[in-house]
Amino acid sequence: MTERELLKDKKRIVIKIGSSSLTHAETGDLNLAKIEKLVRIISDMRGMGKEVILVSSGAIATGRQTLGGKKPETVAEKQAYAAVGQARLMMVYQKLFSEYNQTAAQILITKATILDDTSRRNAKNTFNELLKLGTVPIVNENDTVSTYEIKFGDNDRLSAIVAALVEGDLLFLLSDIDGLYTDDPKKNPDAKFISQVDELTDEFMAMGKGTTGSDVGTGGMATKLHAAKIATESGADMVIANADDLEVMWRILKGEEIGTLFKANKSSEFALLDYIQSIHA
Repeated sequence: MTERELLKDKKRIVIKIGSSSLTHAETGDLNLAKIEKLVRIISDMRGMGKEVILVSSGAIATGRQTLGGKKPETVAEKQAYAAVGQARLMMVYQKLFSEYNQTAAQILITKATILDDTSRRNAKNTFNELLKLGTVPIVNENDTVSTYEIKFGDNDRLSAIVAALVEGDLLFLLSDIDGLYTDDPKKNPDAKFISQVDELTDEFMAMGKGTTGSDVGTGGMATKLHAAKIATESGADMVIANADDLEVMWRILKGEEIGTLFKANKSSEFALLDYIQSIHA
C-alpha cells in the first residue's frame, strides 16, 4: 500500500479553509453553495467514523459583508468586523450542519491561550470532549480581542497548532493554490510541482513566498511551510490542495496523487511552545 493510500485510514482530521475559498471573489460575500458543500463533506466524514475539526477563516470578511464596509485597516475596525462576522459565520455553519444531523461547536483562541499551561490543557480537554460527544469543533482566532502581540496571524499556522494540540493525524490546508512549487508558478512558467515532501529541509523552507494573491486572505506559501513543519514534526501528515473543488479531499483520501503531501516526521524534540513563542518574536 502506497503512502497516499494510507491516508484513507486517518482518524482525526483537521481541515483549514481560507477566506478567499469561502467568499465570492467579485463581492467578498459568503459563498453559501461552497460552504454547504464543505459541511456536507465533513458530515460524510463524520458518518465514516472520522473526527473532524474545521479551522475556518472568514469572520472579518463576513463582518465586512454584513456591515457593508471597505476592507478594514485599523485593529479596531478588524475587531469590530470580526465581532459581527464571527456570530454570523457560526449561525451559517450551525444551520447547515443541523441539516445533516451534525452539531457544530465554536472555539475561539488566541496565542495567549496556547502559551498558558492551564489554558492550553483546558483547550485540549475541551477539544477531546467535543470530539467524544460527536460534534464538529469550528476554530478561529479570537480576532475581537487579539492584538499583534498575541495573534497567530494566519490560520495556516493556527490549524497546524490545533492539529498538534489534539494529536491529529492529518491536516488539510485548502486554499487557492494546487500545492508546493519550486517557484511561484504565476511568475515563473518553468516552476515544477512537488507532489510529496518526505522531510522539510532548509531548501524546501526557502521556497516559501510571503505573498498572497487574495484581497481577503493573510497567508502565503511561507506560512503554509511553517504550518507543515509544525504538523509533520508533531506527527501529522499534511496536504496542501486547491479548494476550488472541495471533492478534492475525497480524492486525496482515496489515494489519488493530488496536492502536495508532507509526510509526518515526528520529532522527539518537538515542543509546541517553541513554535508558538517564535511567532512575532
